[in-house]
Amino acid sequence: MKTLDGFLLVDKPPGPTSHDLVDAVRRALGIRKVGHAGTLDPFASGLLIIGVGQATKRLSEFVGLDKEYLATLRLGAFSDTMDRTGHIVEAPGPERQAPNAREVESVLKRFTGEIEQIPPMYSAKKVDGRKLYELARQGKEVERKPVRVTIHEIELFSYDWPLMKIRTRVSSGTYIRALAHDIGAALGCGAYLEELRRTKVGLFDVANAVSPEKINPSLLFR
Repeated sequence: MKTLDGFLLVDKPPGPTSHDLVDAVRRALGIRKVGHAGTLDPFASGLLIIGVGQATKRLSEFVGLDKEYLATLRLGAFSDTMDRTGHIVEAPGPERQAPNAREVESVLKRFTGEIEQIPPMYSAKKVDGRKLYELARQGKEVERKPVRVTIHEIELFSYDWPLMKIRTRVSSGTYIRALAHDIGAALGCGAYLEELRRTKVGLFDVANAVSPEKINPSLLFR
């Protein structure tokens, strides 16, 4: 009997977890050995590379690739998770002044290149063997060492206060939620991530991905 081995490009909708998509592939293909090459937050959408069968051993080849995202930031407010799923607090009145488009463009340029990020408390990064989000849910905050990441490109798509949409291509390990937070801090008005869509992983494009309900063995590639 022919074994199922290969990769799938899946367009994850907002809502389900990345693991939910892995389970959907298992059900659709009738195989247990399935994994993915990089988590997307439940509220995010976009490209998820999934390995099936023996191809799961090669998923690490995709993890370190650059990623491209479309991100919508909501200015003038803060979130403890740095995205819309957290506890939202409006910025104080003096900070809610809308920066003009020139100021926004100027700030975005400052984030191009190699930068340092503080990993969000609501992330899967481990400190002393504990995942940060587990500590955050207990109301704890611990010191996190900054990590160096590279913002290869960042482009302003649209800006209509309080929403700003950007396209960005980043190195692996970049937290887009942290980028949104830091952009808001640099603008002086605060910001959190309202929407996120991953459009590319390396040379793989979400335009070539399929929705979960269309998964079938003929789509596997090696």
